[in-house]
Amino acid sequence: MNILVGLGNPGRKYSDTKHNFGFWVLNRFAEKRSLTFQAGKGDYLLAKKGDIICIKPTSFMNNSGIPVLEVKQFFKAELGQFLVMYDDIDLPLGTIRFRDGGGTGGHKGIESIIYQTRSEKFNRLRIGIATEDEMRPAERFVLSPFKEGQKEIVNEMIEKACEGIEYYLSHDMMETMNKFNEKTTKKGVNE
Repeated sequence: MNILVGLGNPGRKYSDTKHNFGFWVLNRFAEKRSLTFQAGKGDYLLAKKGDIICIKPTSFMNNSGIPVLEVKQFFKAELGQFLVMYDDIDLPLGTIRFRDGGGTGGHKGIESIIYQTRSEKFNRLRIGIATEDEMRPAERFVLSPFKEGQKEIVNEMIEKACEGIEYYLSHDMMETMNKFNEKTTKKGVNE
């Protein structure tokens, strides 16, 4: 079983904000797989086909851990079966990075998941949103939309992330990281 979790905030007010990148990627993945989301047995939307379960929390980002724990318990799953995808202000726009476990990186949704599950041992897909724009305070930056001129790269990232997820589903995390993680220089340029 593979449980794919896209993080974001519910509602129209937040639908176009950078913080919803996890939702955008999971929506596109589900669309490519002809999956339809419906209400789950907790604070989440669910789309399921075979051993692939897609989850979008319906709680706000800072409470993402509650629906993740609900899903874990409902499906009697291990955290290692989860791939959580989310925006990352520490990675440049255009970069995706798969990761096996780790800390919060200051991300409130990841912090909530770690707090609720009492573990950092879940897989992640970090999606870079850092730009040349002023990014502080971070709360204001992540809750704003991308500029019109950035939307092409955003769409390319969504496709690249979906390609990475497809690869992840049939390979182990190390192989996925080796194939999709790009080295980034200090200037934020991908090599």
